[in-house]
Amino acid sequence: MTDYTLYYWPLPFRGQFVRTVLAHVGADWSEAGIGEVSDLRTAEPAAQLVPHMGRPVLTDHSADLSLAQTQAILAWLGDKHGLIPGDPAKRALTHKVIADTNDVLYEMTRYNGAQMWTPDDWDEYRPRLGRWMEIFEALGRAHGLTADGGHMLGTEQPGLADLTAYTLWGTMTTQLPPLRRMLDAHAPGIAGLVDRIGAHPEQRELWQRTRDDYGDAWCGGQIEDSLRRALDG
Repeated sequence: MTDYTLYYWPLPFRGQFVRTVLAHVGADWSEAGIGEVSDLRTAEPAAQLVPHMGRPVLTDHSADLSLAQTQAILAWLGDKHGLIPGDPAKRALTHKVIADTNDVLYEMTRYNGAQMWTPDDWDEYRPRLGRWMEIFEALGRAHGLTADGGHMLGTEQPGLADLTAYTLWGTMTTQLPPLRRMLDAHAPGIAGLVDRIGAHPEQRELWQRTRDDYGDAWCGGQIEDSLRRALDG
């Protein structure tokens, strides 16, 4: 049996945050098939591994524990594998990074797909996305991050805050290349962090599998189609 089982759609998006951490710590995990994911989603809450509405779901077999909600899964993995600083302030800032990440994803998917992107909507939103990049940059800069070195919270090794920031901005700007120019302009320190963590062997291997399995997809569906049309426009 593997260490973990991940239940998520065949896409990067939210599931990629979990994969990044599992790859970083050298965990052995399996991914449920799309039929299993769909069956779990539609099961009665009392029959689910953990009552939930949305994916990802992660089962930690060693702890006999299943968790939903990306934030909860990352917090569990971060504590279990020593990726969250012991200092209370930095612990809180780690959770701030995760919460900010969730807000960015919520906005980029037009409130989880409640609306579709148009070129005019995208033009209006671009400055706000640039500000989000600057928010991540400012937090990292306050703890010594530069384009050439350092980490989000000044730790010697990458922590959960770094892996979360890397996955958010690295996945988004790789799968949606026009956004990389924005990241370079608004957050060169974050861009450098993305490149450094992405160069780690376990992350290179994960990313190769990601591209082999999912191509250039990001969040999928109509919302991604509308976003790509807006970016092309």
